[in-house]
Amino acid sequence: MTTFGLFVDFRRLDSSGRSAAAHGARTLELLAGAEALGCDAAWFTEHHGFADGYLPQPLVLAAAVAARTTNLRLGTAVVLAPLRHPRHIAEEAALVDVISSGRVELGLGAGYAQAEYDAFDVDMARRFDRTDSVALEVRRLLGSGDVTPGPVQRPLPLWLGYQGPKGAHRAGRAGMGLLSLDRALFEPYRQGLAAGGHDPGDARMGGLVDILVADDPPAAAERLLPHWLHQQNTYRALMRRPDGSRPSPLDEDKVRQRLAATGRLGALQVLDVAGAVAELRRRLDGLPAHHVFAWLSLADMPDDLVERHVELWCGPVREAVRNSGGDTDATGPAARLES
Repeated sequence: MTTFGLFVDFRRLDSSGRSAAAHGARTLELLAGAEALGCDAAWFTEHHGFADGYLPQPLVLAAAVAARTTNLRLGTAVVLAPLRHPRHIAEEAALVDVISSGRVELGLGAGYAQAEYDAFDVDMARRFDRTDSVALEVRRLLGSGDVTPGPVQRPLPLWLGYQGPKGAHRAGRAGMGLLSLDRALFEPYRQGLAAGGHDPGDARMGGLVDILVADDPPAAAERLLPHWLHQQNTYRALMRRPDGSRPSPLDEDKVRQRLAATGRLGALQVLDVAGAVAELRRRLDGLPAHHVFAWLSLADMPDDLVERHVELWCGPVREAVRNSGGDTDATGPAARLES
């Protein structure tokens, strides 16, 4: 059964009016409330050096959420494996698994930002080979008894966050889950499983979908525009072209024009319940999708949009996708997240 989760980047914008401490408390409150609404999982990401406080230590926040919840799966999408020693990752993941009574899903990835590698004084040139070797060593350590306390789950679920066909093949060859729902990667992943001596029938995929759910999608998309623009421009600031130059920031007027023409903010779709259910059924059909997750909050978007998105995603969208042909009407009574 596919779990429905929320993807947490922990950004805080000045417009929220909250302190960092209040923002942290609010995040814990939202995730505990999401669990009560039916959410299955929270997934935590990683970046470094963002002025808006983008989450730098995903397993630290996962431990805090573990203490506030009872059933929520706690995933990383992803820990930047080349920036850490494998024993450090294994010990931290095992401890969170103990604290949570066996709810960790450990996703590892390579990252793409030269500035982050520079900050940790790590060579970026062989990051994919390094990610593979760290992942294999983490798996060995978690199963060896050398890490104490050891994890509750034996084995602890491991994932690789690769997004291209070569990476999908690597994930399969290693016998790990693939943190992507890109249909084009399914076959390379299966081929990798077979090449590594693993049963292709054991394929596991999961990942982020750029969907936000709202009662009035056009109105919500207009309010989300500055938050999406902030998100995209901070990502673009990390990127480098082959010649070393940076992409220019996106222009708000051009983004608004594209929104008017397409109804989308880039790849992000703001949908009502029926639209989200239809889109998810299309994306997940035929894939071994163990996990699907949407943003908890897009770059610290307004509280009312966060709360309604969470209750619709964790309630009627989740229920309808799990129960083919189920009721997708979101107008009936639903539990409200307390602000």
